[in-house]
Amino acid sequence: MVEDSELFIGLDVSKDSHAVAVAENGRGGEVRSHGEIGSDAASVRRLVRKLERPGLRLRFCYEAGPTGYGLKRLIEGLGHECAVIAPSLIPRRPGERVKTNRRDAVKLARLYRAGELTEIWTPDESHEAMRDLVRAREAAVKDRTRKRQEIRSFLLRIGKIYPGKKAWGTKYFKWLHDLSLAWPAHIAVLHEMILAETQCRERVARLDQAIKDALLDWHLASEVELLQALRGVGLIAAVTFMVEVGDVRRFETPRQLMAYLGLVPSERSTGDTVRRGGITKTGNARVRRVLTESAWTYRYPARVGKKAYFATRHMPEAVRDTAWKAQARLTKRYRALVARGKRSTVAITAVARELVGFMWAIARMQPAST
Repeated sequence: MVEDSELFIGLDVSKDSHAVAVAENGRGGEVRSHGEIGSDAASVRRLVRKLERPGLRLRFCYEAGPTGYGLKRLIEGLGHECAVIAPSLIPRRPGERVKTNRRDAVKLARLYRAGELTEIWTPDESHEAMRDLVRAREAAVKDRTRKRQEIRSFLLRIGKIYPGKKAWGTKYFKWLHDLSLAWPAHIAVLHEMILAETQCRERVARLDQAIKDALLDWHLASEVELLQALRGVGLIAAVTFMVEVGDVRRFETPRQLMAYLGLVPSERSTGDTVRRGGITKTGNARVRRVLTESAWTYRYPARVGKKAYFATRHMPEAVRDTAWKAQARLTKRYRALVARGKRSTVAITAVARELVGFMWAIARMQPAST
């Protein structure tokens, strides 16, 4: 292989333009800025044609960000490699304070040539569309929560306290609508708050139905169904896990998946001293959140209720057996950690970490999608 058989191209991307830098093959190869191009597809095609030479392998890279994966798909469609890089894992020098588009592109090209960049997994277009739908539902739930907090804060301020136990049920909404307020201004405020909450609630319901409809022909729908055999893993938790992680077969071991999700302990070692701290929290925060919510259900003794039995009886025996093993092990694990004096939040994090292993195992029981 000749010295210049590879060319590494770093792209610092933005909405309107891309800064370009190239690094020639070899440790002593030149690294130089190649100027800026427009962000439109025609400009990218012109850049690729300009760089192409017979026998030369072009390897592009850019940081993951709000511009998405369209650029990667365009470059790969032109027959060249393109890696999307994890921004949080890019090496940074101490005292590095000057930041420009040109410098960032040069840095990407140089580090990519050196093999010091970490490429992220990128979904295909259908998978990305499903992920966008699930994330839209997450945003709607956050909006609904915010509207409900506004209502509760307002009612607390004017001295109206709900006498029941469970808020946001049928009885709560009836009480809310029947409230008698002395001032017309307060009546108007509460009316608008209730209307805003209702709109958010209806939006969540529409997105829930859209997710169910989209699952009918999604290539990972079977995995989503099987994951629901696990205690605490409902439809939204299962589909969130699959849209954010993708096909779990790309992880050879459960430990790799746990690390990918930031659920393994951090570590600082000096000489013979090894110190382990809290979880790393690198990776996907959305999955960590749903796993933690699911893990809270393992505080209670292991059992299979009537509803769970009928919901899973059509599933393969291996899936049901794994789900029961998970329940028996994780409920015992939680009790053991709490008995040792661990805080409940620490115990739940440990349960969530092990739950990932069972999810990895069950998702792999489904034959690979084509």
